[in-house]
Amino acid sequence: MAKVELLRYTPDGEKLVAAAARLCYSPSGVSEIEEKLTEDKVKSFLSLLMDLNHESPIEHVTFTFGIEGISRTLTHQLVRHRIASFSQQSQRYVKLEQFEYIIPPAIANNKKAREIFEKAMREDQKYYDEISNLLFDEHYNRYIKEKFDEKESRNRAEKESIEDARYIFPNACETKIVFTMNARSLMNFFRLRCCNRAQWEIRELATLMLKEVKKVYPILFKNAGPGCINGPCPEGKMTCGKMVEVRERFRSMNS
Repeated sequence: MAKVELLRYTPDGEKLVAAAARLCYSPSGVSEIEEKLTEDKVKSFLSLLMDLNHESPIEHVTFTFGIEGISRTLTHQLVRHRIASFSQQSQRYVKLEQFEYIIPPAIANNKKAREIFEKAMREDQKYYDEISNLLFDEHYNRYIKEKFDEKESRNRAEKESIEDARYIFPNACETKIVFTMNARSLMNFFRLRCCNRAQWEIRELATLMLKEVKKVYPILFKNAGPGCINGPCPEGKMTCGKMVEVRERFRSMNS
């Protein structure tokens, strides 16, 4: 299972959102608005704001996550959420002496399928090692001939060998990533990726992330979750048909 850590988030974020929203309708300055915002006023106003689905002020709050134990399949989907910043472990600079991999549950629970899958992973590692070693020797000898010293030749040869050998790795290859999203982008992420129709791995990740942000800002994310939480299922004929069950599961996170 993915490991999710909320590394950083905007301090006093709920008060910041409330102040920013108040400013839209007030002749007062920002400092004066913040001074008047007691904890109770922040809670009541922010709760109303979330119920009205007024999302532009929540863009002022950001969250940075550290994620491990996920596949390249997942990150290919994750980076499609463009209003975000991503820093992912590089297969170009990090040599994977023994790569970890993610096994889909359907494969893990099928004995024969799992045997085939794990054999393929072992072979991928074997071929990666063989190819990177072959390329290393070729590049190393070339750099020595070009009069680079031994250390520089090794460093250059290893980088060039693994940046091509990595092409053999599968989408199952485990990766690590740090990324930052503002609250509005997160709301959209949760609407799409907490849905039962989302791919299983990114759905699990989205649900874990939602639990983390609810711990620090429960009012801000009180209505967060898949699209059916606050209205009819947006999937139309493609609905999972389990809207009541889904609503109960995500609303129970608020208690």
